[in-house]
Amino acid sequence: MIGEKHYERFQPYIMTLFFFILFCNLLGLVPFFPGSSNVTGNLAVTLTLAVFTFLVVSLNGNKHYWEHVFWMPGIPAWVKIILTPVEILGLFLRPFSLMIRLFANISAGHIIILSLIGLIFLFGKNGESVGGAVAGGIIGGLFTVFMNLIELLVAFLQAFIFSILTASYIGSAVEDHHHGHEEAH
Repeated sequence: MIGEKHYERFQPYIMTLFFFILFCNLLGLVPFFPGSSNVTGNLAVTLTLAVFTFLVVSLNGNKHYWEHVFWMPGIPAWVKIILTPVEILGLFLRPFSLMIRLFANISAGHIIILSLIGLIFLFGKNGESVGGAVAGGIIGGLFTVFMNLIELLVAFLQAFIFSILTASYIGSAVEDHHHGHEEAH
């Protein structure tokens, strides 16, 4: 996605992102350690990762990238007046979507698991019914095991998605200019 000419420069960053997110996601699946919370389920962490990506993309964007953001070539001026603010807004929406996507997907799984554990108290009527609590424990436990398997898939998937979208954003910022070649056809 970055291109053969530029990928070596950004590969360490992309790989670091992938393995950091994956490690944090997998660590968050370990029960009772660290407090059964997930680092990537914290908005401050996902915001920091998104800001790093924003800085890498912005600082490495070439002349043609910024030209397409601020004053697109080959487009009538009246359309540019509409498109330029949309493109500038898009610069900030990309990292925001990275941040929210990772945070929401990781947090959602943990919320569902906590809800399933809450079945113990719901079926046990807050201590009044031991049989209900046992039934809630069995049902909640089975569904929790199933959800943990899904969470394992999500851990890998979210690390991949964050990394591949970052590579896509970097690729769009560093791609070479092709207008002259396109106009010749």
